[in-house]
Amino acid sequence: MEPRQSVSAQLFRDMMAGVCAPVTVVTTANDGVPVGTTVSSFASLSLDPPLVTVAFDRASKALEAIRVAGSFGINLLGHAQADLARLFATREVDRFAQTEWHFENGLPRLAGAAGWLECDVYDAVEGGDHILLIGHVVDASHAELPPLVYAYRTFGTHSHYDKRQRPEIIDTIAALSR
Repeated sequence: MEPRQSVSAQLFRDMMAGVCAPVTVVTTANDGVPVGTTVSSFASLSLDPPLVTVAFDRASKALEAIRVAGSFGINLLGHAQADLARLFATREVDRFAQTEWHFENGLPRLAGAAGWLECDVYDAVEGGDHILLIGHVVDASHAELPPLVYAYRTFGTHSHYDKRQRPEIIDTIAALSR
């Protein structure tokens, strides 16, 4: 069977723009120098072992740094961190000089993020003009914050995140005692 012709790049771009994606800043360090970039192609892959994926353009400096370091952090941004996403998507600026962060287990962790994953490189898979890194999650933490998402080339969050139903604390305690 002959390969079929691909859809146009513009049509594909326009279609994928409507897919909501979580916004993350992926970080690593080489010789104590922090490296980071905004990534919206992040997904869960496996529970056993716990694996996630992030995709990088083949020419990404962050990808090169992660391959050297062998580990990376994923900062899942909260709804109030759109400026941070833009900062880490900007080239030729000192990103870490313009935000609050600290090293956690040798990886740069951004202050105020909704979640944090510490990963060891598990595998790398070629995919067209990108490399899909598979990370083995070795540590994680999260805050109960609305997530930052990206769709139709703009940042936002779930429209009703703050209005969702939450069980009363007494219901939770009763459920745990059963």
